[in-house]
Amino acid sequence: MIIWLSSYPKNGNTWLRSLISAYYYTNDGLFLGDKHLQNIQQFPTKKFLENFDYSLEKPGDTIKYWVEAQKKINLDKKIKFFKTHNALVKIGKNDFTNRKNTLGGIYIVRDPRNVIDSMSRHFQINHDKALSVMQNENNYIYDFKKKNDFSDYQFISSWEKNYQSWKNNKLISVKFIRYEDLLKETFFVFKEIVEFIDKLTNNKSGFSREKAKNSVKSTSFENLKKIEVNNGFSESITARASKKSIPFFHLGPKNDWQKNFDNTFIEKLNDIFKRNLNELNY
Repeated sequence: MIIWLSSYPKNGNTWLRSLISAYYYTNDGLFLGDKHLQNIQQFPTKKFLENFDYSLEKPGDTIKYWVEAQKKINLDKKIKFFKTHNALVKIGKNDFTNRKNTLGGIYIVRDPRNVIDSMSRHFQINHDKALSVMQNENNYIYDFKKKNDFSDYQFISSWEKNYQSWKNNKLISVKFIRYEDLLKETFFVFKEIVEFIDKLTNNKSGFSREKAKNSVKSTSFENLKKIEVNNGFSESITARASKKSIPFFHLGPKNDWQKNFDNTFIEKLNDIFKRNLNELNY
């Protein structure tokens, strides 16, 4: 059965996966980068859609096979974590998942005003374009490095619709967390996450305080940045113009919208996201 680690892009999913992979896939809680992160793969991707008859060149043609692919994944009856940016919505007649394949999920959300700058840098677009992307309810992503191949298509919708689809869903149990809370009280929020997972999986082994402390320490932003510098990181991207690698771990907790934008743009963001900012207590 699957436990989803979900978010809109650039909302903290990588940190969440790092913490969980350090705790559940090591003996001591010490995170070593891609070696451990690879235990939590992404869905959907081409790997899990082999032998299904779909068009590589047609965006979204894989949607009708998502649930069937999850059935195949679950044939061994083991608990698995999967990363996804997909909105938890029905597209036409097709669901993203169902209760037969999913135990639950953990969703991480981040202040949209900080997401914009991270999106801008990662996708190499300006702030206005990043804002437009975040408001697009029909938006999707895929592995753009693969020419004419949309196997990795994920329907992410808008930033607002994405988080609401998981937060307000009636299908599965979801632990909803804010990036800022995880940043401020990392150990205690992570303890809640572990307890949620152990309840879902009926794990009676109990919470390991020492392992959790190691997981938190070894996945600090500075340590993740150091791991990327020394060993590289699979999710970093290459700049289109210079062809140089763009560090995945750039500002992290130092990313501050109040310093990134002028007052006019800040007022615009506050107006656009007013309801969301109030709902999420930002």
